[in-house]
Amino acid sequence: MPTRIQTASEALHERAKRVLPGGVSRNTVLRKPQPLYAAHATGCRITDVDGVERIDFANNMASLIHGHSHPAIVAAVTSQLQRGTAYTMTTEVELRFAEELCSRNPGFDQLRFVNSGTEAVMGCLKAARAFTGRSKIAKVEGTYHGLYDFAEVSQTASPATWGSVDAPASVPVAHGTPRSVLDDVVVVPLNDIQRAVDILDRHSGEIACVLLDVMPHRAGLIPADQDFVASLAHWAKCDGALMLCDEVITFRTAYGGAQQRYKLTPDITAMGKIIGGGFPVGAIAGRRDVMDIMNPHGDNYLLPYSGTFSANPITMTAGLTAMTLFDHDEIERVNYLGRLAIEGLRAVIRSRGYNASVTGAGSLFRIHLQADAPRNYRDSFPSPDASERLRVFFDALLGQGILLVYSCMGSISTPMREREVEQLIVAVDGALGSLR
Repeated sequence: MPTRIQTASEALHERAKRVLPGGVSRNTVLRKPQPLYAAHATGCRITDVDGVERIDFANNMASLIHGHSHPAIVAAVTSQLQRGTAYTMTTEVELRFAEELCSRNPGFDQLRFVNSGTEAVMGCLKAARAFTGRSKIAKVEGTYHGLYDFAEVSQTASPATWGSVDAPASVPVAHGTPRSVLDDVVVVPLNDIQRAVDILDRHSGEIACVLLDVMPHRAGLIPADQDFVASLAHWAKCDGALMLCDEVITFRTAYGGAQQRYKLTPDITAMGKIIGGGFPVGAIAGRRDVMDIMNPHGDNYLLPYSGTFSANPITMTAGLTAMTLFDHDEIERVNYLGRLAIEGLRAVIRSRGYNASVTGAGSLFRIHLQADAPRNYRDSFPSPDASERLRVFFDALLGQGILLVYSCMGSISTPMREREVEQLIVAVDGALGSLR
């Protein structure tokens, strides 16, 4: 028997396992037998080190709204690189980018840049506590809001740990999470107004903020009901808690964020991903009096907040370029492609009788291997068998030239046209057919 030649990705993974836990620095890229290693990417297509090209619907976890290597972003960043990457000074481009983002949403009176979506949510939670003088936060069950101890509670809850739907348990992600953290996180079910309000009422006067992603990816990419969002916002206002909207992923779905589709004006908003133009970024935006607690020269300075690489000129330049390009027309166009994808996938599922469903909105979609689209985190939680089928489905799509996020979520980027959506639908048809 001839000796099997090791692939380039296999060789890299063998080396990586010696110096990186699991061979990676982020678990979201892991797969068996080894992760894919990127070689280069342009537009909406990415090629791995083994020479396989795929259409990239993952877009680095939905952060690349303009796909890869957009010429305008490359040119702007290259120019800035020649002038410096970071200074112990502020820059005009930070100001210009803040003006751009604040102009997109009348609820954004002021803004502060940070380095990631996780950091943005963390800063928002700290701001809410400082502003209200309260310690507890409320969040929707199963939602991902980054790695901060308080924000990550319940995101990996399972049937064995999640407790009653009338009082969902505060379940830690990391072993060693202090009990005090869990006690300060109030968990409510998605799209269940009465249960959510009943739970919140038990903690009236104690909650600093209600943290909400109106279409949480980890909880199924299920759009929140209009009435549910309105009820949480009304409860927060009446109780004196802040309404905190996590737009790290969903900001791409409307000019000023998904909150505009809900006619929601949060007190404070966390942003990230697409606003960095392909570079690490986060931003905290909100009401002037709330944001003023971060102002060292103000009368209500309660939250010192800074970071060495916050608002670095490389990210600011890339982000300003990306968001200037992402105007009303482009948002409408990618959302149209998103609707085509969702409607086309649903049509194939229906006509073929596949045991699958699709959720999402705007330029985001997610494929579930269950006939009825989930309504909340518990509905979307996969059994061990379903998890294995999802892995097989994901790998089958890779074999047909389509890259999604590990959860089978996808996002549209501006280099895409209808032909890429058509290729996605054909590939999903083939991959679902292979599961039978």
